[in-house]
Amino acid sequence: MSRKRTPDQKSTENSTAETPTPETSTAVAEPPATETKADAPSFAERVGQRKWVTTADPFGIAHDNLAGVRLFESRQDRQMAIKFDEKPSRAVLDTLRDAGWVWKQADRIWAHAITPESAMSTRINAERLYQEVRQMIRQDKGIEAGQEVPF
Repeated sequence: MSRKRTPDQKSTENSTAETPTPETSTAVAEPPATETKADAPSFAERVGQRKWVTTADPFGIAHDNLAGVRLFESRQDRQMAIKFDEKPSRAVLDTLRDAGWVWKQADRIWAHAITPESAMSTRINAERLYQEVRQMIRQDKGIEAGQEVPF
């Protein structure tokens, strides 16, 4: 029959089995756990939980409400995009294709990739193409040209 012993009870039987050996009685303090790079607080957390404001992506560059055309840039997708409110004429579509723009059915946009080597020239050419397409649509709709704010 065995019974449980509490720490304050002393046992007279098998006293050699319960005495700790020198190897098990030596306590070694473990070094504190160091933070890994994944667990380390970010820069924003270190400076008082301040959050950085990011720009919306894609962000609008130009918009013509009357013509129903918008120019966007998406830095995440690395592309310039032109979006129409309604399907443009065949001449406008041919102009976009001739300039190297492709139709993306899922997003319903005309897009042109931005490469690091030609980023600035791609943005400039996209702005010029947007202005050309916008004028073509305005002529098709019979809207007279006026002072326009591109944003």
